Parts: sequence; C-alpha cells; structure tokens
Amino acid sequence: MPGGRLTHDDRRRIASWLAEGLGYAEIARRLGRPTSTISREVARNRAPGGYLADRAQQVAGRRARRRRPAQDGEPPAGEEASVREFVERFAALLAGTGLPRMPARVFSCLLTAEAGNLTSAELVRRLKVSPASVSKAVGYLEGMELVRRTRDSGRRERYVIDDDVWLRAFEADTGAHGEVAAAARHGIEIFGAGTPAGARLGRMAEFFAWIHEQMHGSDLTDAAVQDGLTVLAALVHAARPLTVADLAAALGWPARRAAGALDAISRRPALSDPLAVARTGCGAYAVAPRPDRLSSAQRDALTASARSPRDKPDEPLQS
Repeated sequence: MPGGRLTHDDRRRIASWLAEGLGYAEIARRLGRPTSTISREVARNRAPGGYLADRAQQVAGRRARRRRPAQDGEPPAGEEASVREFVERFAALLAGTGLPRMPARVFSCLLTAEAGNLTSAELVRRLKVSPASVSKAVGYLEGMELVRRTRDSGRRERYVIDDDVWLRAFEADTGAHGEVAAAARHGIEIFGAGTPAGARLGRMAEFFAWIHEQMHGSDLTDAAVQDGLTVLAALVHAARPLTVADLAAALGWPARRAAGALDAISRRPALSDPLAVARTGCGAYAVAPRPDRLSSAQRDALTASARSPRDKPDEPLQS
C-alpha cells in the first residue's frame, strides 16, 4: 500500500518502467510513493545490468531479517553509503552557492527524508550534531522560506519542505534582482553618470535588470511595449523635452496612454537601449544616449572631436 514497503510487484513495475525510460518522478506518481523512495530503491540496488527486480527483492528480504528496531527518525538500517554520501555531497554543492554549511546539511536531509519531514531530534540523530546547531540552521532556512514548521498527531514539531518551495525561492530571487537594479540606478544619480563609480553602477544596473527581466518576465503587454517605442521615436524626432500633454497631443493619444508608455520605458529600460529617457526638472521628458555605453575617455574624445575645427578643403594655388 502507499507509504508501506515496496512489494515484489512494485519492484517489477519499477524495472519495467525504467526500461521504458520513465523518470523517477513519474514512476513515483504511478506507484503513489515519494520520488525519494524510488531514487533510493534504484540507487541501493543498481547492478551492472541495471536495476533488477528479483535481486532487489532478495536484498530487501535479507535487510528486513537483520533490521534492528530503529529509533524514530533514524535512517533505515539498510541505507547504503551511497545515499548518505549523496546527501553530504548535495549539501556541499548548496554551500557552494552561498548557503551556510549547516543549513545546507539540514535542507539536504529534509529533502531526501522518506516522509519529507523530520523533527529536531531526528535531524540531530541523522546528522550527528547538537540540537542548538539544528535549531539555528532551521531558523536560517525559515527566514529564507525554504522550510516551515508543522505539528504531527503527537504534537511534535516537524520541519517540512513544501512542494512550491522552488517557486517561492525563484520569486524571492527575481524580486531581489530588481531591487538591486533600482538601487544601482539611484546610485548613478548620486555619483553622476560620468564618474567611474557611476559607470560601474550603470553596468551593474543593466546586468541585474536583464537578469530580473529574464527570470521574472514582464507584465507589460505587447501594446504597452509598442507604445513605449513610439514615444521614444517621438522624443528622438522632436529633439527637445516633451511633457505628457505634449506627447499626447502630438501622437493623438489620450494623456493616460502617453503616461503608460513612459511608465513602460521606466519599467523596462532595455526598451530604450542605447538611449535613456529621463524626466527633467520642469516635468518634461527628454532622451539622451545612455552614459554607461561609453567610457569617460570615449566621451572626452568625442567632445574634443566636436570642438576641433574641421579640415578645410585645399584652396587652389594662385599663380
């Protein structure tokens, strides 16, 4: 039954479905089991010829006969070293992404637990660490919304990884990228676009805005994007600052549509690249080349070139 030990028929189905190329998640769904049950079953019974149902059943029988009563939450006595090694290796990979070592170990342990949740005492026994270490790690994971607390029928507190944990983590990351981009753009206003700090902040803002847009997508409609491009063309053609009312009158739009187009440009700066649209002190909007596209040396060279007199054509020699 679902949640109990795998039967011989279950193992035969696993072998057949693996031969058909099905993944662990699909096999688990068909058997009504956690994906971790299938992955552990295949890992501990992998042979040179692949997963063999009859051999796996024999191994499981021997393991059941020698199994001692385990304390609640301990890994099964027959758990192979390869499974424990996977948990530690996976924790090390997570630590490499910036997650502290102990929270990474706790997260990996919860992720691969048969029931998908563990108590503090069970984590202590599995990881062989102190209760204080587990408590601190769980608190860190809760702050990142990777783990939540629940209570079982015995009123014991359990730590759970929800099915939508990756979606929440994804949304948190994309929101942070957008905030970094906005902060970097604000820094450009403080330091000045023509300064070395402003140039670095400009490159940073561009990168994080691109990451945010690629990961989060955009709620802008195609119509809003097209309106933004039209407003950009209007500002370039006018070659002078224009107010929302000026744009609306020139384009034959309602003022709300012109304002929405400007908002679309501000929310997706890549629309105007390599130009930038900025609001002037009088409430009008002007367009100019993005200063972060050129280094200070390049801007100086272009300015000097504009100021130097152009070569005059050679005058005919007089006899």
